[in-house]
Amino acid sequence: MRRYSQVLLIGGFTAVFVGYLSVWLRGPGVGLSFLGVEMGEWFKFMGLGSRRDLFYLPPITLGLMLAIWTMTWPVNEGFDWRAWVVRALAVLVSLLAFPAIEDISGPVREQYMLRVVLIGVVIAAALLSGFWRPKGVWQRLPWFLLALLSVLGALLPSWLYLQVQPFLSDILGVPVSAGMGFWLNVVGNALIVVTSLYQLFTISGASKNRKGVAY
Repeated sequence: MRRYSQVLLIGGFTAVFVGYLSVWLRGPGVGLSFLGVEMGEWFKFMGLGSRRDLFYLPPITLGLMLAIWTMTWPVNEGFDWRAWVVRALAVLVSLLAFPAIEDISGPVREQYMLRVVLIGVVIAAALLSGFWRPKGVWQRLPWFLLALLSVLGALLPSWLYLQVQPFLSDILGVPVSAGMGFWLNVVGNALIVVTSLYQLFTISGASKNRKGVAY
């Protein structure tokens, strides 16, 4: 069953990544269709303020989930290069949310520091996952964090998108709709939630059974 869970997780991670690089806002023309990676930058002109940072959340939550996922891998003797490749990938994915250099060195750099801090959290998680492997009751923690992060990565950007969609329709004078990238983000995170919760309750059930036998 572990094999199927891993396949579902990889499918979820892939969907979130591909979705962020795909169209989220499908407008009346190519010039008015925006990728997920473009949403935060485009909406800074719409008066959203710091709320637009929610559009940068998917690569950050995905990076964190990739790093945390390696904590659930079986322990191998010696240097596990595959795990470190995934951790490096986690950091690279999170860099999709990194602000432009002129932004973080300009007069309003405080608007961009939250994203820099969150990327730092991804780097710290990637390093920690290489040296700490949860044991005992802590085995549930990675699966709980995966479920929580996937919920945040799906709900918060989706909530903001649904808030601004009617506003954009009024500005453009034509209906706009959610593109494939939006739905890939939702579906990919949903796969991660379901798989993580299954693993979480499987571990909980196994722990209860062991206690029952011991008793």
